[in-house]
Amino acid sequence: MEPVHLELIYQGDHCPSCFYMAEAVEQVLPKFGPLVKYTKLEFTKVRAHARRFYELSISLYGFHEATKRLRCAPIPSLFINGRLVFDIIPPLQELEEAISKAILEKERENDKCRIQNS
Repeated sequence: MEPVHLELIYQGDHCPSCFYMAEAVEQVLPKFGPLVKYTKLEFTKVRAHARRFYELSISLYGFHEATKRLRCAPIPSLFINGRLVFDIIPPLQELEEAISKAILEKERENDKCRIQNS
């Protein structure tokens, strides 16, 4: 099974909200092992991360809003499989529940594919 992808929009360690959201994510990750892939999108430092931040902003607000009105994804925010799930620091239990739900959805999706290919 392909892992669930968590993407954290992260401005830098100087941003307390970003720092604490990253800590929350990194605290629950060991419970899920290889079922979860985690990317901290440091969009101010890495060009590929800036590009992904732009893509996620477009997925949220549409091309016109992101390019003409410069609307961007919230900072910090957490996306699971490309969908905005949290734009505030989540309680650990809620974060674990959201990740577990995404894993279950991914498993169901894989089961449907297996059945169709049989």
